[in-house]
Amino acid sequence: MSSSSKVEVSVFQKPKKGNYQCGDSYFYTESDGFFVCAIADGLGSGEHAKESSQIVIDIIQNNAGGAVGQLVKLCNQQLAGKRGVVVGILKLDFHAQTSSFSSIGNIGMMTINGRKKKRNIPNGGYLAGYERPFKVVEEKLEPETNFIMFSDGVTDKELAERYLLNDNVHTITNTFSVMSDEVRVDDTTLIAIRYEG
Repeated sequence: MSSSSKVEVSVFQKPKKGNYQCGDSYFYTESDGFFVCAIADGLGSGEHAKESSQIVIDIIQNNAGGAVGQLVKLCNQQLAGKRGVVVGILKLDFHAQTSSFSSIGNIGMMTINGRKKKRNIPNGGYLAGYERPFKVVEEKLEPETNFIMFSDGVTDKELAERYLLNDNVHTITNTFSVMSDEVRVDDTTLIAIRYEG
């Protein structure tokens, strides 16, 4: 984390048992005005899932300054004729002091401030090029908040573990790595994000 950075990030990712390539893709970036993080999970697993999830991540990377709702719509438009994707996008706006999150499908997010944990409920379905309703949850951005984003390879039991309350994002992903099973039954991505404010 550089001295001018407001956000610290640590990532755990592992492919499903038997696959050399993870079907999940992710991206994050920080500028003076905002931070954006996204996880995309192509339906199924392996190479074809990776192709679709990477399309979505490329779009978000190229349009990172856009609002979360715009990013979801852009991703959806580019997936016509491709394998479907579930996606979660988090944006922290440092000027407006807001966090915005939208998730289509089973990309989840927990917000942790002090000992308060809140889990966002994703919109159902997946992106595949056709119009679908979705919501963007916008909240006040509080200092010293952790955001834990995760794909469906992360189990509810793992999400209940106390070490997720740790302030240090590297401790969270390192502990997750040690405590999670050697064999993953699904592609797994967990991104721990710390906003110091």
